[in-house]
Amino acid sequence: MRFWSDAWTNGEAIPERFGAGRLTDTGVAYSDNLSPPLAWGDLPTGTRSLVLICHDFDVPSDAGDVNQPDREVPADLPRVDFFHWLLVDLAPVAGAFAEGQWSRGFTPRGKPGPAAADGARQGLNDYTGWFATDADNSGDYFGYDGPFPPFNDSLIHHYVFTLYALDVAELAVRGRFDGGQVREALAGHVLGAATLSGTYTLNRRLRGAA
Repeated sequence: MRFWSDAWTNGEAIPERFGAGRLTDTGVAYSDNLSPPLAWGDLPTGTRSLVLICHDFDVPSDAGDVNQPDREVPADLPRVDFFHWLLVDLAPVAGAFAEGQWSRGFTPRGKPGPAAADGARQGLNDYTGWFATDADNSGDYFGYDGPFPPFNDSLIHHYVFTLYALDVAELAVRGRFDGGQVREALAGHVLGAATLSGTYTLNRRLRGAA
């Protein structure tokens, strides 16, 4: 399998327009939140559907120090996964997504789902939980919402896009499914997988910003 983006090279920094958050002169703000252009090919024989997952594995396990201007989140704090995109039941053919095809701008309370174009389905990303107690933003966040790591995190975050080729036409998840459910349902059905990674930070010290 091959899987790539024309917007950045594997392992490099993800351009700001694909983030949900960006730096400003005075702090942070929502960014363009465009879904990235992605392309794939050379699928395994017998592929019946594709699944795309994007997750960040550098998310602080404890939010106590998150976005506190007088300190940084310690690098040695245990980290957990945060799912940014869950897209299942994609057609089993070589293809590509255009920039902004799945997301343009940040939508308070979340974009609709799970039904998506061409018979695909989108799961709940983890902004659903992050904003659960926020009166202005709580809701079901389906589809893609990009990087918005803590502005005071001492780690540069890593975002992994993984494309899976499956031997089933429809993944066995229903309703408001999440990342854990998708991973569980993948078991025993993966014919092949390919990854594309990128980094993102809003820490001015790490970006070399003044």
